[in-house]
Amino acid sequence: MFATPIQNRYDAIVVGARCAGAATAMLLARQGAKVLLIDRGAHGTDTMSTHALMRAAVMQLSHWGLIGKVVASGAQPVTTTSFLYEGEEPIDIAIKPGHGTSALYAPRRYALDAILSDAAVEAGVDLHYGAQLVDLLRGPHGGVTGAVLRDRTGSTHEVAAGIVIGADGRHSTVAKLTGAATIKRAHHASMCVYAYADGLPNRGFRWFWAEGAAGGIIPTNEGHSCVFLSLPRTETRTFRTALSREGFRDALSTKMPGLAAETAEAAMATRPVGFPGEPGYLRRACGDGWALVGDAGYFKDPLTAHGISDALRDAQVLADAIVMGCTDHYAATRDAISGDMLTISDRIGSFEWTLDELMALHDKLNRTMKANHAWIAENLHAMAIAA
Repeated sequence: MFATPIQNRYDAIVVGARCAGAATAMLLARQGAKVLLIDRGAHGTDTMSTHALMRAAVMQLSHWGLIGKVVASGAQPVTTTSFLYEGEEPIDIAIKPGHGTSALYAPRRYALDAILSDAAVEAGVDLHYGAQLVDLLRGPHGGVTGAVLRDRTGSTHEVAAGIVIGADGRHSTVAKLTGAATIKRAHHASMCVYAYADGLPNRGFRWFWAEGAAGGIIPTNEGHSCVFLSLPRTETRTFRTALSREGFRDALSTKMPGLAAETAEAAMATRPVGFPGEPGYLRRACGDGWALVGDAGYFKDPLTAHGISDALRDAQVLADAIVMGCTDHYAATRDAISGDMLTISDRIGSFEWTLDELMALHDKLNRTMKANHAWIAENLHAMAIAA
């Protein structure tokens, strides 16, 4: 059975209670909508991630009144980001105050997702873990009118809704059931191996780059740092070897000696985990009675570390569009402000660049980021205040 009685109808059902889904549900409820949020997992669980929140994400969390909880979770403040290109002097960039933020953060997902889902409940969302989407209800003309849900006992429930929102990741059930078409697809995919290290000083975000490899150190919760190594798809053997502690250190020494040197004295607090890579995409954002948010609708190579930031941005765009009754606005906006980032991420994830070319790509990425920050500051916050 569901933890609390479930109602027969909601304004919105959100499938997936991690950062994209929980944020969307919270924002809808704060604007008066009756929302059901479900997730097949459990509250406060972890998931593989680079964790890094860029300024856009910190802006959103601050605006929503949640950045204090991120700080209270033990996420370390980041005041410097560094680019370390092999054979070049490090480029250290201070995080200047702007748009109401003076530091970046990289909270563990068990902390960030729980903060957002708890905020959704505080806003009035009905949240049910251990529940999954089985099918969609449809009206006489084929539009989505609700969902068929299954609880922990195996019982199914038909629930009507004004809109069903898929925030259920890359393998989204909502996307499959609606037949959401891919409207833009990337061509490359990097492989990433992540591990948590203990005992590293907080020197901010440190991004290491060499021809044929990349990596980083990202300070997160509990005094740990997420250390990652990224490789092209041609390095499958190295990727597999790096999934053990010893193999991970060997791969760092071979592929990223600078990163290996900085982490040599650190204790590996966890066994490495790997993401074999998947080309990025933009799926159709919405249709009659449904929408996609987060990785369900828009995924890009993790090397640019913007997944969470874009998911929170799109949660705000979607929630505002639903409240205003114009989901087509969400689709047009998301596609317009995501295309450049998808293209740049695909190019960087290809590893088909020289370091000089990569520096030019990073300069383009920086301009795209700043334009995105300015757009959020000018548009999203003004829309939320007006609502």
